[in-house]
Amino acid sequence: MKVVIAMDSFKGSMTSLEAGNAAKTGVLRAVPNAEVIVLPLADGGEGTVEALIAGLRGDRIEITVSNPLRRPTSCFYGVLPGNVAVMEMAQAAGLTKITESERNPLVTSTYGVGEMIVDAIRRGCRSFVIGIGGSATNDGGVGMLQALGYQFLDKMGQPVKDGAVGLSAIVAIQDDNVIPELEECQFHIACDVDNPLCGANGATFIYGPQKGLPLELCQSIDDGMANFASIAECFSKEQREVGIRHSTQKFWIDTTMKYSESPGAGAAGGLGFAFTAFLNGRLTSGVDLILDTIHIEEELECANIVITGEGRLDGQTARGKAPIGVAKRAKKYDCHVLAFVGCVGAGAKKCILEGIDAYYSIGEEGASLEECMQPENAIVNLENKVEEVFRKEI
Repeated sequence: MKVVIAMDSFKGSMTSLEAGNAAKTGVLRAVPNAEVIVLPLADGGEGTVEALIAGLRGDRIEITVSNPLRRPTSCFYGVLPGNVAVMEMAQAAGLTKITESERNPLVTSTYGVGEMIVDAIRRGCRSFVIGIGGSATNDGGVGMLQALGYQFLDKMGQPVKDGAVGLSAIVAIQDDNVIPELEECQFHIACDVDNPLCGANGATFIYGPQKGLPLELCQSIDDGMANFASIAECFSKEQREVGIRHSTQKFWIDTTMKYSESPGAGAAGGLGFAFTAFLNGRLTSGVDLILDTIHIEEELECANIVITGEGRLDGQTARGKAPIGVAKRAKKYDCHVLAFVGCVGAGAKKCILEGIDAYYSIGEEGASLEECMQPENAIVNLENKVEEVFRKEI
């Protein structure tokens, strides 16, 4: 019997690997001769890099980059086997990098994200997996691109100001100083929103106020974003048509496509747009991207049972959270899928329709929620519940 385990973290109780190893212990108590594979699981958001570093035995790289206000800040990213860099943009340009009173998308920049990429390139990385949630910025990714060598100039031929305030001043883009290694790089972006770059559902109107942008300024900033998009798309189209950039890659997007209108372009204050328009990046569901990164299907091909789970299983889980991503991949190989969760909420039965065959709460009867969430108790409860299920039902 081969069992593949891919558990999401139980927030406040267990990391992905702690949960996975606890489940493994339970399986082996019941079936000592089982082959058990534990893989890290995340959704591209906070904690993804740490999970992948630990689960795939990658290296943790700690460096100093610019925070959203261009002040030095410490951050880290991971380098996985095969020189794959895994990053969270929030490590450099996230809301947690500045105080609440400092939140101001008019001036905050993604420059530090570009610095992380440059550092990884210098270490030999050419493949990137990047989560872009939690940004403090609305600069269309201009700051990141500046760190990579692009220049965004105003009518006087001078670099525009940082942040959203500089977008309306852009009249020209130059790539003479872009680092040449970008031609060799592939960018896979974890993106779970479908907002376009501009308009009522775009980056500025939907997310700007959450980051500190006054409502009365949204229209003028959105107009500036549209100005940037128009110039950037003309620039990108010209470069692709003459074949100057990315000469080693096959383009998967039509050169006539408006990147600003594509789903996800408005993610992270327009960072999604910057990746697609300038770096040939692919925006992908966070769960699917992580499942591809951990090569889960290579293990599923010969698996009999798949174990997944998270802290709470409910109707939201069924809408595409990590355990459902695992279940759908598992069903391609006719695996039996079991979910072990901290608690079961309303709508959990919908998960059965999405590929989970059975689910079990690991909470100990009579114990309070606080007691169940204690890490040492959660691990023991998960071990015991998995053992019980495998002894009785497998």
